[in-house]
Amino acid sequence: ALRLAGGRSRCEGRVELEQEGTWGTVCDDGWDIPDADVVCRQLRCGHAVRAQGSASFGRGHGPILRDEVACEGHERHLWECPAEPEHDCSHKEDAGVVCSEHQEWRLSGGRDGCAGRVEVFFRGTWSTVCDSTWYELEAQVLCRTLGCGNVLQRPSFGHTLPGKMLYECGTLQPSLAQCHWIFNKSAPCHQSQAAGVICNGKGS
Repeated sequence: ALRLAGGRSRCEGRVELEQEGTWGTVCDDGWDIPDADVVCRQLRCGHAVRAQGSASFGRGHGPILRDEVACEGHERHLWECPAEPEHDCSHKEDAGVVCSEHQEWRLSGGRDGCAGRVEVFFRGTWSTVCDSTWYELEAQVLCRTLGCGNVLQRPSFGHTLPGKMLYECGTLQPSLAQCHWIFNKSAPCHQSQAAGVICNGKGS
C-alpha cells in the first residue's frame, strides 16, 4: 500500500509505504521526478509537478523502507523500482511529492491573505477561477478552507493567468476540490471575469 501524508490533499505529501502491516517512509537520497511520477500515477493523482526532500511535509514515523530509489518513470508501482533496502537516513530526509491533481488556493492583490483574486494551483500552474458560478456558497467554501472566516464580498477581476477553473458546490464542502470542477473548458467560462473574495478573517 502507498499513501501521501502531511499535505493539503490526497495528492500531495510525504510518501509512505506499508510493509508487513507497518507504515514507513522513503529517504530523499536520489529522489527525483521519475520516482515521484510513479507515486502520483499509482495513486491516480496525475503526474508529478514537484519531487521534494528534507521532510518538507513533516517528519514521518516508523521504519525508513527505501533509500536511493531509482525509478525510470514507467513502473506501475513504487516497489518495482530499484532501491537500497539498507539506509543511512533519518526522518529529516523523508521524501515527498506534489502531484498534478493536487489543488491549492491563494488570494492575491488584496489587503492580506484573506482578500483578493482567487487563484488555484493545479497541474503545475497557477490559474484564475471563472465567476460564472462563483456564488456565496463557493466563496464560503474557500474562506473556510483558507481559515479566513466568512464571506463579506465577491469582487471580480480580470483573467491574466494561463488557465481557468470553474467550481460548482452543491453543498458546503470541506474544500473546493470536493465540489464539481472543470478545468480549461471555454464554454462555461466564456465572457466570465476572474472570481474574487473578501473574507472577514485576517490572513498573513
